[in-house]
Amino acid sequence: MPELAETYACVPSTERGRGILISGDPKSNKVLYTNGRSVIILDLNNPLNVSVYGEHAYPATVARFSPNGEWVASADVSGTVRIWGAYNDHVLKKEFKVLSGRIDDLQWSPDGMRIVACGDGKGKSLVRAFMWDSGTNVGEFDGHSRRVLSCAFKPTRPFRIVTCGEDFLVNFYEGPPFKFKQSHRDHANFVNCVRYSPDGSKFISVSSDKKGIIFDGKIAEKIGELSSEDPHKGSIYAASWSPDGKQVLTVSADKTAKVWDISEDGSGKLKKTLTFSGSGGVDDMLVGCLWQNDHLVTVSLGGTISIFSASNLEKSPLQLSGHMKNITSLAVLKSDPKCILSSSYDGLIVKWVQGLGYSGKLQRKENSQIKCFAAAEEEIVTSGFDNKIWRISLHGDLCGDGDSVDIGSQPKDLSLALLSPELALVTTDSGVVMLRGTKVVSTINLGFAVTASVVAPDGSEAIVGGQDGKLHAFCIVGDTLKEEAVLEKHRGAITVIRYSPDFSMFASGDTNREAIVWDRVSREVKLKNLLYHTARINCLAWSPNNSMVATGSLDTCVIIYEVDKPASSRMTIKGAHLGGVYALAFTDEHSVVSSGEDACVRVWKLTPQ
Repeated sequence: MPELAETYACVPSTERGRGILISGDPKSNKVLYTNGRSVIILDLNNPLNVSVYGEHAYPATVARFSPNGEWVASADVSGTVRIWGAYNDHVLKKEFKVLSGRIDDLQWSPDGMRIVACGDGKGKSLVRAFMWDSGTNVGEFDGHSRRVLSCAFKPTRPFRIVTCGEDFLVNFYEGPPFKFKQSHRDHANFVNCVRYSPDGSKFISVSSDKKGIIFDGKIAEKIGELSSEDPHKGSIYAASWSPDGKQVLTVSADKTAKVWDISEDGSGKLKKTLTFSGSGGVDDMLVGCLWQNDHLVTVSLGGTISIFSASNLEKSPLQLSGHMKNITSLAVLKSDPKCILSSSYDGLIVKWVQGLGYSGKLQRKENSQIKCFAAAEEEIVTSGFDNKIWRISLHGDLCGDGDSVDIGSQPKDLSLALLSPELALVTTDSGVVMLRGTKVVSTINLGFAVTASVVAPDGSEAIVGGQDGKLHAFCIVGDTLKEEAVLEKHRGAITVIRYSPDFSMFASGDTNREAIVWDRVSREVKLKNLLYHTARINCLAWSPNNSMVATGSLDTCVIIYEVDKPASSRMTIKGAHLGGVYALAFTDEHSVVSSGEDACVRVWKLTPQ
């Protein structure tokens, strides 16, 4: 059966002008963050060791380990909190509907018995504290009038809760049962994050007014602030204490992170400013941070995770990155099958290396959106939503200058003749366009609604699939198409067609969940009744030795069929990608790579039955 060999994780979902939360496990070096409906558990010591929890019905916003590391509480935009096991199968323990709107932060009490959550809601219910096992309320939280962005639980007795939010207030509650004690209005803008030091003696609040203020942890009096020598020049989105409670890490929209020494009397002196190598655009704004044992972790708006070593801040950070959005295509370069390129529609192309993971982004000069993507040996070909086809030369990790050609209508599918990659066939709504290099040699109206196409590796023939489920085989004469046959077998619109590497067969998939393998010369059906998906087929790939065909579908499954055996001997990967599988590729006879809606890339090892 196929087993998961590697996962290349997605990056945290971020939002402009807001902080995001990443949190760590007190005992190991695992961190939690969210992307879409998934909660990702990433091991900082080994970034390929990733597990994903995907049971939320709505986009998740925050997740935290319990103090003993056994449970995780995660919350989503509908105001629901789920508590589940941190290991193995992530068994659901409890689910509570806590607020009527989105939850922005949650925190466990140090004994692991209570949880406080805050966010947006109707009326006064913007903060709630409840027992983790029964969900009963432990206190009344008045005093906020706008969305509450962050909350903190004092880690030592006597228990206290601090909250802060968009009404510029920092509120202090005593308990349990918790009740309002006092409110501070020291900030002049949104208060984005409030955090207790590990010994509970102080807490810090940071705000969009570029200030950080330190309070006494027990009576909540203001005792100091971060020094105004070389301060942050933009909103401060997040803060995190060092394990010994003597230092604080802050991150800001000014694209820097700063480490502060906090003295006993509560004043903060700048120790070091951490800068990052980036393009300098808005994507480099920092929106989240975490001080985890010896690791200082920061997250940028573009999703890049940088990991510094606390014991040696001079050392340049380890950077991890990936996709934030649905990955719609994968390409494996023939010259280096260990190297995988993935692209998502927001215009990001990432290079991965098997066994190592993230290996850099391909920076194009023209950073437009990507709808179709293909890669030949020395170049990549992309098309977006603006009727243009780009051909960009590729030198190792660097993209050269690109040439574009306008084909007059929006491209739906893109296919390269691999042996003479000058030739490309592009599908539009009503026909196909043939390109040689960046020159349109012919635009052919086929008279039916075209949905998919493929051109033969040597450029001698093409197969075009229609909305009506028919496959039309053409032979390419000069720059024109001559129809040779119409194949009728599919009962739904064709979504994908692919030739086998040795050019002896081709396979097609449709919206009616069926895949068919055909013989190319006789055009007879070679393998039929591949009806094991429960939704439309999105993608299809051949193994390099032509013996296997893999299909990926909206139903989140990948199914691998062997061409010479009946369909009953298929291998199925259930739940390969939350939300559907959108791209597949083989890197060798025994490894298949998949990607999908959850923005992750996974490598599966196949063991023959």
